[in-house]
Amino acid sequence: MKILLLGKNGQVGWELQRSLAPLGEVLALDRNSTSHCGDLANLEGLAETVRVFRPQVVVNAAAYTAVDKAESDQTTAHVVNAMAPEVLSRACAAIDALLVHYSTDYVFDGSGQTPWIETVATGPLNVYGRSKLAGEQGIAKQGARHVIFRTSWVYGTEGGNFAKTMLRLAQEREKMAVINDQFGAPTGAALLADITALSLQQSQALSGIYHLAAAGETTWHAYAEYVLQTAKQFKPDIEYKVKEVAAVPTSEFPTPAQRPLNSRLNCSKLQQALQCQLPDWQKGVDNMLSKIL
Repeated sequence: MKILLLGKNGQVGWELQRSLAPLGEVLALDRNSTSHCGDLANLEGLAETVRVFRPQVVVNAAAYTAVDKAESDQTTAHVVNAMAPEVLSRACAAIDALLVHYSTDYVFDGSGQTPWIETVATGPLNVYGRSKLAGEQGIAKQGARHVIFRTSWVYGTEGGNFAKTMLRLAQEREKMAVINDQFGAPTGAALLADITALSLQQSQALSGIYHLAAAGETTWHAYAEYVLQTAKQFKPDIEYKVKEVAAVPTSEFPTPAQRPLNSRLNCSKLQQALQCQLPDWQKGVDNMLSKIL
């Protein structure tokens, strides 16, 4: 299998380099690659890369993910998150390649408490969410065979993440405040990469949009508490100053981009298609903490 991977140095892209390697020849690119264009802002260059390399599968793990910055940088967010996926879909359709793409719970408005299924109406609250939804629609419009994984609360061992921030602040401050009215499931980049590889091995099983997140649900506050408790068990010699982790509403942390309160994703469709069971979110967090501590 010949695979083109875009966004190789992101959290998901880093793990995909591992999970895709056994499946065949992988050309892994980022926006600074020189052998081929991997820059999603260079639409003509992207299309040329697909035409020249002629992969059987394109895995697009690159995106504009600065949610708050997108509010004032709408043009760049639209090019990278909306126009580039459409260009990739057109290029893949021309050579009958499969396009694998990652989207987000931010395509929904975050209302209610029911986990979102793939077929309910979307309603993004911010520029980032609208750009990602436009990307989904552009992919479908151009007609390539495609699989889109919507996910949420992604973290990885590489780069920064919420858990690392909590551990650092807990060593610096006696009191912390964390949001307790946003609900979702922390989802490891490793899980996304492993399910992507599994889906490619069962290539006839998937087509269209699927929700992919770890099982269970939590809040950012409960997530922070879990990280601190687990870290103390893994490394009891680390000294933490924090004495209180206060639970506060989203309104206490105003941001340029509005966040959805309900990021729960119903992943039944994916689990049935692949005949797999997604692990509880705590398992992935435990694994991540064991590596970074």
